[in-house]
Amino acid sequence: MNYSTDEISLIQEANKVADLPPKIAEAKHLGALAEIDIPDPNKDVVSADDLQHRQFVTGEFWKKIPAFKNISTEEFLDTKWQNKNTIHKIAKLEEFLKDLTSQEFINDAVKGMDEAPMNLRLSPYILSLINWDDPYIDPLRIQFIPLGASREPDHPKLTLDSLSEQDDSPVPGLVHRYFDKALFLPLDVCPVYCRFCTRSYAIGSDTDTIDKVSFKPVPDNWNKAFAYIASRPEIEDIVISGGDAYMLVPDRIRQIGEVLLDIPHIRRLRFATKGPAVMPMKILTDTAWTDALVDMVDLGRSKSKEVVLHTHFNSANEITQITRDAMDLLFKRGVTVRNQSVLIRGVNDTAEEMIHLVRKLSYMNVQPYYVYQHDMVQGTEEMRTSVAQTEEVERAVRGVTAGFNTPLFVTDAPGGGGKRDVHSYDYYDRVTGISVYRSPSVDENKLYLYFDPISSLPEKGKKLWEDESLHDDLINNAIKASGFANLSPAL
Repeated sequence: MNYSTDEISLIQEANKVADLPPKIAEAKHLGALAEIDIPDPNKDVVSADDLQHRQFVTGEFWKKIPAFKNISTEEFLDTKWQNKNTIHKIAKLEEFLKDLTSQEFINDAVKGMDEAPMNLRLSPYILSLINWDDPYIDPLRIQFIPLGASREPDHPKLTLDSLSEQDDSPVPGLVHRYFDKALFLPLDVCPVYCRFCTRSYAIGSDTDTIDKVSFKPVPDNWNKAFAYIASRPEIEDIVISGGDAYMLVPDRIRQIGEVLLDIPHIRRLRFATKGPAVMPMKILTDTAWTDALVDMVDLGRSKSKEVVLHTHFNSANEITQITRDAMDLLFKRGVTVRNQSVLIRGVNDTAEEMIHLVRKLSYMNVQPYYVYQHDMVQGTEEMRTSVAQTEEVERAVRGVTAGFNTPLFVTDAPGGGGKRDVHSYDYYDRVTGISVYRSPSVDENKLYLYFDPISSLPEKGKKLWEDESLHDDLINNAIKASGFANLSPAL
């Protein structure tokens, strides 16, 4: 692996006079430091491995894929080309994979898609970054392509709408759960479809197993949501999601931003998108979209209001030099970018993987904001981690970097309790995997229960869940042990 001169200087023997890297030596105010003896260190000298988060995939990495071997850099960076060549049918995926990986894997993927609650949608960018020599353990494959062989039976408490968003929707496409925040869902499509999506009940088209709720991008229907928001003076914060804000055309970005920023009591807008993780070139080459976003940031600032971009990286493997260039462009144009990850088994569920991701995001000025305990969504049991494992990852991450770049690890409490610090449960039984949370600011009369994946439990816990007649007792015992038996469970 190649390292920059800055990084090489850091691993020189600390008790010797080091030649400063040329970039530093030539800097206006730093040249004189070349004559200074380096003070004795109070820390061990770092290794090259400690600085891997500063390395970004460069070059025409997509050309190792047979289907893309003749694609120029200009073509690959073209968003229209990315969209045109995005795979959204299983037959196309089979054709794409036939020269890349084994027939066994292809058959497994077809079986997995037959049973999946989410549609298939894969950009050339993501397809180029998956390790097709060993796709079974690749963190990007795990996120986007289900396999029949790895499926685990759903926990009996999994649902499609585990957060009960539809229960808190005063009008279609709007969720008002928190006192001062609302979630606006203007569309139901994304640049890629994530297997673990918390809105499997709505995102993408119907599948063989699910007839979905629809959030079509019909601006006339948005007016009901805008009217509701304008009528509620307590709402100050709007998250614009979906679906994915990446899929809004520039005029719609402006329409949504301008209407919401005109409402006097709205102080903050957050455009939410997975896009930078799966199609970062859009920010570089779709200048109309980027300009529309920046214009809304500038308009908000002129009104003393905050407009930011919230994105969704789960693995450092999603990040390349293209990503860094895109994030640099947004940073230079004054756009704040924050990241929300989901803790996923085999993707980022170790301390090493999460620390690497946090450092890499921070290095390119993306603030790690949340790490979510995986929602209890049907069809994703093999992707979830236990609360205990998440707590251990959280312990390892805290302290490795500045506090403002340290994400909060949260459970989005099933049944509509909102986000709770993952360790803030009132009771947690590691045998049955039941954790009990309260959310007094949302509903002081309810309890919110999260259930660990059964495969993560000790043998005693697995046997208890095998007996359906014991399920109510397991739940009631956990509620009683929490000390809040006077409250009722949300689900």
